[in-house]
Amino acid sequence: VRRTQTQLADRATTMSRNLLSKTSRAALAQALRASSPASLTVRGVATRAAALYSQEHGRDQYHAYLAGVALTASAAAFAAGCNGPVAEAHAESTTDIPAIRKAIEAVIEANEDMGPTLVRLAWHSSGTYDKASGTGGSEGATMRFAPESDFGANAGLGLARAALAPIKEAFPGISYADLWTLAGVVAIEYMGGPVIGWRQGRIDKPDGSFCPPDGRLPDADKGTVSSTIQHVRDVFGRMGFTDQEMVCLIGAHALGRCYTSRSGYSGPW
Repeated sequence: VRRTQTQLADRATTMSRNLLSKTSRAALAQALRASSPASLTVRGVATRAAALYSQEHGRDQYHAYLAGVALTASAAAFAAGCNGPVAEAHAESTTDIPAIRKAIEAVIEANEDMGPTLVRLAWHSSGTYDKASGTGGSEGATMRFAPESDFGANAGLGLARAALAPIKEAFPGISYADLWTLAGVVAIEYMGGPVIGWRQGRIDKPDGSFCPPDGRLPDADKGTVSSTIQHVRDVFGRMGFTDQEMVCLIGAHALGRCYTSRSGYSGPW
C-alpha cells in the first residue's frame, strides 16, 4: 500500500507540472505520501490539487476544479491498474452522480450563459428521435461526430460539449449521452426550474455512421405563421408529442438569448 501511495504521489506530481509550481507540487506529493490508505481516493487527489492551484493562482472555483480534473483523470487511469483502496475509489468515483452534478453547476457558475446552452445541448441531442423507426435521440451522443456536429441547428453547441469534456474526463464511467442529458436537467434546476426525473443508462455510439439525418430539429421560421405551426407539429409529432407538450418544449427558448452566428437571430426571443 505504501508503494502504491508513493507511485500515486509521484504520478500526480508529474502530471501537475503544467498546473502547479515546484513548491506546490512538492507539497502535493508530501501530502499524498502522508495520507492514510483509507483516505487515499482519486477524488482526494483532485481536491488537494485544486486547493493548491486556487491558492497559487487566485482563481475561482471553476478554474480550480479544472485544475483538479487533470489530476483526477491521471490518477484514475493509474488507479485502474492498482489493487486496494485506490482502485476501489476509482470504480466508485467514475459514476458519482452527485459529484458530477456539482461539477456541472460549477460550469454554470463560471459562465451563466452556459445554463441555457446546456439545456439546448440536451434538447438537440434528444430532439432527433423518431418514434416510428426508433432512431435518433439522446442514446448514442452522436453529436460528437460529423455530420451531426456540423448540422446548422447545432451551431454553437461545440462550446457546451467542450465545457463538459473535462467532467467526462474526470468521471469516465458516465457516458456522454448520460452526461449531456444530465447537464440539461441540472441547468434547469439550477436556474430555478422544477426538479426533473432523470435516469442513467444511455450508451454511446462509436462513430458517425449512427448519426441521424439532418432536418429532424425544428426551424425557427417557415415564412408564415401557418407554415411554421405545421412545421412544428410535423417535427414534434414525429417524436410522439401532443400540441400541449409541444408548447411546453418550445417555451425553453425563453431561456438565454439568440446569436446570429447560430440561429440567424439576435437578442432574447
